[in-house]
Amino acid sequence: MKKQKSLWRVWAKALGEKSGRTDREADIIAGIRTFILFAYMVTNVAIVANAVRHWNNIDNCHAENKSRSSNL
Repeated sequence: MKKQKSLWRVWAKALGEKSGRTDREADIIAGIRTFILFAYMVTNVAIVANAVRHWNNIDNCHAENKSRSSNL
């Protein structure tokens, strides 16, 4: 339990300056900052995955445009 509490303190300090009047309030603020960090990470992974998925997708786009124009 003590090791877990120590890890939490290190993580909270890594997130930035301690905010809050009490330790409980500071822990809540650190939890919110952790949630925001994970939301950023998930968003960044989605953006990179989309970019990788569509990397060098030019041939497929040209083929789709040719088939659409030939159908007209």
